[in-house]
Amino acid sequence: MNRSVIPEVAILLCTYNGQQYLSAQLDSVASQAYPHWFMWVSDDGSQDDTLSILAEYRSKWPNECLSIVHGPRKGFVANFLSLSCRPDIQADYYAFCDQDDIWEANKLQKAVDWLQTVPADVPALYCSRTRLVDADNHGIGFSPLFEKPPCFAHALTQNIASGNTMVFNHAACSLLREAGQAVAVVAHDWWLYLLVTGVGGNAFYDVAPILRYRQHGGNLVGMKTHWLARLLRLRTLREVWQGAFRAGNNRQLQALQQMRAKLTPENRVILDGFMQARNRWVLPRLFGFWQTGIYREPLWSHLGLITAALFKKI
Repeated sequence: MNRSVIPEVAILLCTYNGQQYLSAQLDSVASQAYPHWFMWVSDDGSQDDTLSILAEYRSKWPNECLSIVHGPRKGFVANFLSLSCRPDIQADYYAFCDQDDIWEANKLQKAVDWLQTVPADVPALYCSRTRLVDADNHGIGFSPLFEKPPCFAHALTQNIASGNTMVFNHAACSLLREAGQAVAVVAHDWWLYLLVTGVGGNAFYDVAPILRYRQHGGNLVGMKTHWLARLLRLRTLREVWQGAFRAGNNRQLQALQQMRAKLTPENRVILDGFMQARNRWVLPRLFGFWQTGIYREPLWSHLGLITAALFKKI
């Protein structure tokens, strides 16, 4: 897609029974310093006032600024992928949007400023750290700080690119569309991080938070923070031990194989080495993982990865 004189951003919002916080999110989008955007909303079968709220904003926002479609009703991952893969949505840049966050006023501007430094034909992805807030928008901390630059070897075992912070160019969106909306992956944001790094595109992690990530009882996916951290970490370890992490890797590796021709030669070597090492006995398995360069951040998470590798749970 040719870059516009003034680049447009397509905001891709997925909703499901989001009436409680939706208006605050929409107001934060309307307050963006970067004004050249339009929004598409895919509602996944809301039974509350979500659709009424969306209709209200569509009537008061400029014409054709907000479009509403029906999602596939197969969960949030399928909803985001189906919206991303719609051929009638054409823009220079695309931004995933959750229904319950609050965007800082400079979110789109910062993302667009960086994306414009990347040639339009190179897949590019901007993401950032987040400020964590409670249900009443009171600050409670920050998401983990990742210090190493994004890369494919990292993306194979950990996603640092939170979807609600993601803004990406049309070349990156084309990768999602080529892979298709029916791909069985763990998460839409992790999948895009894998694709962009896998094909040798540019991924940038901004250490400065650009949104307020609301933590509440209705979160489909939330951060591990405050007094819940230990409990949730234990739950994560239990899921790894029970095979959920390995099963998710199986699905994503199968999806990556379908896009194998797009990967760089170096990343095909990493992918092959990772897949082969997963099924070896313990010493060749650990050595194979070491050769691929896979890792997680921070240190305690990387130690957990080594433990999972030891017991063939990756």
